[in-house]
Order: sequence, then C-alpha cells, then structure tokens
Amino acid sequence: MNLRKMAPAPVQAAGRRLAVRAGELTADRRPLPDFLVIGGQRCGTTSLFRALMAHPQIRRANLHKGVNYFDLHYDRGERWYRGHFPVRGEQDDLRVFDASGYYMFHPLAAERIVRDLPGVKVIAMVRAPEERAFSAYKHELARGFEWERSFARALELEDGRLAGEVERIRVEPGYYSFNHQHHAYRARGEYARRLEPFVEGLGRDNVLVLESERFFSSPEETYRDITRFLDVADVQPDRFERYNARPSADMDPVDRERLLAHFEEPDRRLETLLGRAPVWREAART
Repeated sequence: MNLRKMAPAPVQAAGRRLAVRAGELTADRRPLPDFLVIGGQRCGTTSLFRALMAHPQIRRANLHKGVNYFDLHYDRGERWYRGHFPVRGEQDDLRVFDASGYYMFHPLAAERIVRDLPGVKVIAMVRAPEERAFSAYKHELARGFEWERSFARALELEDGRLAGEVERIRVEPGYYSFNHQHHAYRARGEYARRLEPFVEGLGRDNVLVLESERFFSSPEETYRDITRFLDVADVQPDRFERYNARPSADMDPVDRERLLAHFEEPDRRLETLLGRAPVWREAART
C-alpha cells in the first residue's frame, strides 16, 4: 500500500514542494541526468519508462515521471532541477534519467539540453505518425484538453491553432502555449524535424531512436539495444507491460489516407536520419 498516494492532493503537493526544496539544499550532491527520454507523446514512453525503472542500475527523478525542466520549468534553474534527483556517491554505478514527452517537440528544449548537458544521451520513441496522431487526439479528448468531437475537424483546426505559437515561445521563453502542447496532432509526428537538433547538437551516437512497434513486438531485443546504448548490464525486466493504451473505434479511412499522404515526406526525411526505413514504412512495402 502506497500511503503517499492515499494522501489528499494538497498534502501530496505540499510534500513534493518540501522534498524539492530539500533537494535544492543538497543540490551539489545530486547529479544531472545521464540520459533523457525525450518523447514522443503517445509512442509508448510510459511503458519504456516502467521497463527502465526495473533495471538495477537505473534511477529516475524523484517524485515525478517527468520534471519538465527543459520545456516548462527552465526558469527555475539548475539547482531546482538537481533537487529532483537522488543523491549519488562517487562509487555508484548508476544512471539517472528524466523523461518528458514534450522535450522532443518543445521549440527550446533541444537547444537548452545541448547547452546544459552536452554529453547526455537521449532516447526517443517514435510510432507510425498517423496512428500517433489519432491516439493523441483520443488522449486529449478524454482528458478534456480537446473539445472537438471530430478528429477530422481537429486536424482542420491544427494549423490555425498552432499559428505563431513557436515564434512566440522563442521570443517569450516563459510563455506557455496550451495549443502547442495539446493540439499538435500532425506536427508532433514529423519526427525528423524534431530529432535533427538533438543529433546535430549531441552527435548521432548519443541519440537512440526506437520504434514503438518494434519495442512491443520484440521487447527483449529492443531492451538489449537500450542497455548497450546506456552501457549498463544486460538485465531484462521480469515482464514487459503495455501502459496507457486507449482502445477505441478505428480511424476513419479518409482521415487515414490524408495523414498517410501528409507524412510521406516527413517519413522519407526520417529514413535518411535513421539510415533505413522506419518499421511502419517497411511493413507498408511488403
């Protein structure tokens, strides 16, 4: 039984604030992350997060799945960020990580990460972008962050909703854009555009791109790629589970065809970045 989770929400929030404040006071003994899970949203990152937590050499940030420092809370400073991580001794053979599904898409996150964590490794999860878009729409609708009852209508509105938002975030770094975070159904699936700043800034060897289709169909093999990338022991979780799946009716065929056409060029660009076709393109060719 987790007594902390049973406490009233205000009590939990107060406890988190106190814990972070205590962390700030001991920030010099707390590491910055060795690696980041940068997204993407609705690509299986929660399942990956849980699998990573099962590894004996890997520790997550305290209190939260994601600290959201490099996207939403950068103004709070490095000591605040360090305060979220466990104390690590000099002899500890641990890897500490932070995860945010918004890091890959936020206009300022990549440059902040490259500047502040120049040697950090990043893991990105991608998924057939038309499926990701529909899953994101259902997710936002269920959470009350989307109010259009038609996926087709939400897609029609996307460009207008996002117009000028990236430019404003860049000019006003403290500005928060609800539309940019919650209504980017097509834009978040243009993966190469989102990944290229990380590859250019950190180096290709420090960026691991995983397809969620492969992670769920061959989890042991994919997880072994992750442990090699992070230079940790080849220790597998007891089991791999799928979290946050949201079953529903199939996507309308017209919406699917429009999305497939939209993503032809972004997928070719991703193929160039990966040096091979993403698995969903390989499947379409067979």
